[in-house]
Amino acid sequence: MGAQKAVMRLPFLVIDPEAGADHCPAVFVDEGTGDLVFQGWTVTDARDLAQVEARSHIADDESVVRLPARMRTLVLEALRDVGDSAVQ
Repeated sequence: MGAQKAVMRLPFLVIDPEAGADHCPAVFVDEGTGDLVFQGWTVTDARDLAQVEARSHIADDESVVRLPARMRTLVLEALRDVGDSAVQ
């Protein structure tokens, strides 16, 4: 029996261009739902978390992540290119 190739459910969308081997903030898109999956630095600063919590409750199964500002344009451009095509 031959090895089966894994189907990519979370294709890569964009990565921090200045990412090193140890830190790779990135964005992926779920092909099935169109949901965005963010990989970033976990926010642990109590003041930052309080500001987020003041607007949107952070549930037990949620986390807050930070992406570098330099990724802003890259993420927006990638999202524009993907559009709604990720949702099947």
